[in-house]
Amino acid sequence: MTAAIGFLMIIAIVALLLKGKMSPIVVLAVIPVIAALILGFSPVEVMDFIADGIKTTTSNGILFIFSVIYFGVLADTGLFDVIVGWLVKKAGNNVIAVTVVTALIATIAHLDGTTAVTVLITIPAMYPVYKKMNIDSRILLCLTGACMGVMNLLPWGGPTARAATVLAMDATELWHMLIPLQVVGLMMNIVLAVLLGMFAIRHGAGVGKGVEVESDEKAKKEAADLRKSNAYLIFNFLLTVGVIALLSTGIGKSYVIFMLGLCILLAVNYPNQKTQDKLIKKHAPAALIISATLFAAGAMVGVFDGTGMLEAMANAIMAIIPAALGKYVHIIFGILALPLGLCVGTDAYFYGIMPLVMQVGETYGVASLNTALTMLIGKNLALMVSPLVPATYLAIGLTGTELKDHMKFSIPPYYIISLIMLVFGVILGIVAI
Repeated sequence: MTAAIGFLMIIAIVALLLKGKMSPIVVLAVIPVIAALILGFSPVEVMDFIADGIKTTTSNGILFIFSVIYFGVLADTGLFDVIVGWLVKKAGNNVIAVTVVTALIATIAHLDGTTAVTVLITIPAMYPVYKKMNIDSRILLCLTGACMGVMNLLPWGGPTARAATVLAMDATELWHMLIPLQVVGLMMNIVLAVLLGMFAIRHGAGVGKGVEVESDEKAKKEAADLRKSNAYLIFNFLLTVGVIALLSTGIGKSYVIFMLGLCILLAVNYPNQKTQDKLIKKHAPAALIISATLFAAGAMVGVFDGTGMLEAMANAIMAIIPAALGKYVHIIFGILALPLGLCVGTDAYFYGIMPLVMQVGETYGVASLNTALTMLIGKNLALMVSPLVPATYLAIGLTGTELKDHMKFSIPPYYIISLIMLVFGVILGIVAI
């Protein structure tokens, strides 16, 4: 009964999100509550589950608030306009060069391991170029997500650290095993960028075939008033490099670093309270929507764990695996990792499903490390296409793309890359069979 309700809940959530009939915040918060009440839990118990889930997302929610506003203000200073101009000059009239540059920017941007940061660096910088050259914005989303998924194998990216925690080993040590697969993934992303560039050309992309991203005169004047001189832009660039460097070292909480970075950015570029308040209010709506979605996702995870639905669902899945396939359970879940990653939150995946799969694997002689390695790959590639990841909504919002269109376009190449990485893992001896 518990497992059945859990599966029905997942189906309902995914269906509602794909159809776009309700706000993600409403879907992620309300559907799990209904499921928990059907299972017989009292309203007080359900509220406790939700509170426990939200506790796990608090720091990330605060991070989103300050990081979104930080990069929004950074864009107002004109720094990204300079980057776009330089990239357009380097890429010239070559559509494929633009898609390859997109992959390179997204790869570099995700060195800090933060999804929102990668989205806010890559998409605002490249979207005007895509519009100008009539390149499908789904390609921009697809490349950003693919590069993000591969780079997220870094030890400070989150998933690797979670898997290492379950394995009771050092995250950096686990990452060292994944480096060859990460290199394979990065190479596949460049190949994907070239192929999508060719796809764009076949569908009419090219210089002079698109439109300029225009704004009304009032918006243009406002942008010009906020634009800073080169001296300020150099400082802003160095400040951003410093912020990302601090994030990479793991010194201090990420949201504290962004909070201080935002304060410095505002104080240096706009030393006027009125302007500072205006800019914060300008970017606050996007920041708060993303954070609210994250908290709602946390509520869902809390209900998942508290009601036991997660464990029941995992046990139901295990029950249908034939004994003869037991020694391949890690490969099976490596193949299923991306579809599972679409439907299950990161914490639920690594702290709920992975330990159970490891336990089953151990009974068939499969080392837990093998299981963790295979399950890491596909889950990471599902990162920016999952309806449970707030950065997904940030990305589609910045490009004006429907979630269902992004998923239909991006899931096939993501799945192919994840399977290729899994195959190379076996060939290179990283994953044992």
